Amino acid sequence: MPRKKLEAPKPVKILKKIKTPSLLRGFKDILPSEQKYWWQIFDKARDLARDYSYEKIESPILEDVKLFYHSVGKETDVANKEMYVFKDRDGEEICLRPEATASIARSYINHGMLNLPQPVKMWYFGPMFRHDRPQSGRYRQFYQIGYEAIGDNHPVLDAQLIILAYNFFKELGVETVIQINSIGCRSCRNEYKKNLVNYYKTQKRDLCPDCKDRLVKNPLRLLDCKEDKCRMIREDAPQILDWICEECKTHFFRVLEFLDEVGVPYELNPYLVRGLDYYTKTVFEILPKETAVKTAEGGAPIENNENKDNTEAKLPKAQNALGGGGRYDDLIESLGGRPTPAAGFAIGAERAIIKIKEAGTTVPEERYADIMMAQLGEQAKRKAMVLYEKMRAEGFKVAECFAKDGLKNQLEIANRLGVKYTLILGQKELSEGTIIIREMDGGSQEIVAYDKAIKEIKKRLELN
Repeated sequence: MPRKKLEAPKPVKILKKIKTPSLLRGFKDILPSEQKYWWQIFDKARDLARDYSYEKIESPILEDVKLFYHSVGKETDVANKEMYVFKDRDGEEICLRPEATASIARSYINHGMLNLPQPVKMWYFGPMFRHDRPQSGRYRQFYQIGYEAIGDNHPVLDAQLIILAYNFFKELGVETVIQINSIGCRSCRNEYKKNLVNYYKTQKRDLCPDCKDRLVKNPLRLLDCKEDKCRMIREDAPQILDWICEECKTHFFRVLEFLDEVGVPYELNPYLVRGLDYYTKTVFEILPKETAVKTAEGGAPIENNENKDNTEAKLPKAQNALGGGGRYDDLIESLGGRPTPAAGFAIGAERAIIKIKEAGTTVPEERYADIMMAQLGEQAKRKAMVLYEKMRAEGFKVAECFAKDGLKNQLEIANRLGVKYTLILGQKELSEGTIIIREMDGGSQEIVAYDKAIKEIKKRLELN
């Protein structure tokens, strides 16, 4: 009998180890352990929106890039350096929104909101995108909370937005100061720009490269430079409040009067201009109190009567601002709508959370459930699932872990969730038509009829 030919062994396939993808630079995961802070600021934003009669709006993350070229200004850092711009499959040039005000202004025009009672007051909470240098509290995908009031030019609207911003942080335990300025209207600002440029031309050779570029493209941003030598040059620069028209001055001083009346602390900052082209008249920023400027010497911001301490003067860096905004009376018209006054502001959510943590504000852990459903055995698991669905349908906050079998593991989960009661259903209870109600704080247990479990739990929760 011929010997069977031996086959050569098949080669063993060696699986190539896959390198786990990393987060993109400037992006972050918001983990479950952090969510309590996000819920806290969302709830505060929503509560204040209700108090001040703002309704929620959500705009798309993707927009036509021309929207931001027309609104924030093509020569601004946001549009020129930071926007995520690309062509979609249809060849249309689009971008990830770098901010929300322009999107909401577009929505106001698109949906004919000028026919609604004015002002139309809207708020939002969502992600924005800028290819900026990542640093503490600043990411390439970042979240903003914002409030926009469109359709009214009364200075009380500016003041109320500032009060709202101040109350947001105050009620979260974060001390802040508002820095405020007026950059006038289009007409008086143009005259100021000419004088500003003339002054800076005499200092041109000492300017940083960015300011030499701003001198031509965006003169107001000369006042916002953080380079030491440029800030020294700025001290002798003409101040905009000396050049704005009477109507703009009157508007600004009325805003300040409202703030004084309510007692909101602010500082006049003649160098505050904000970074977007659409601003007119009032501009402001929200700063942590410990970084705000406290002296009027040398052209630094002048404080009002609410800030009489002797903190050393120190101009804050741009990344210390927790938020900012102002009036933008020309934006709607620049996007093709009718001339429509408007004002608003935005808060950086990540920066707000950093300050809440630094302030040591107590953030309560959210109680996800009052009751835990525990079970032992396959038949008990099925019966427990039925009771779980009944309780959930009746509005109880009830938790479960049906994938676990051991009672010890399930009770550990119940303790971690902080539930008040655990319902325990085993084979013995199943055969007797009963269920155990365990009080988690004291550990006492009581056996009740399975059919009366919901009634018994409701009675106990009402007593508590």
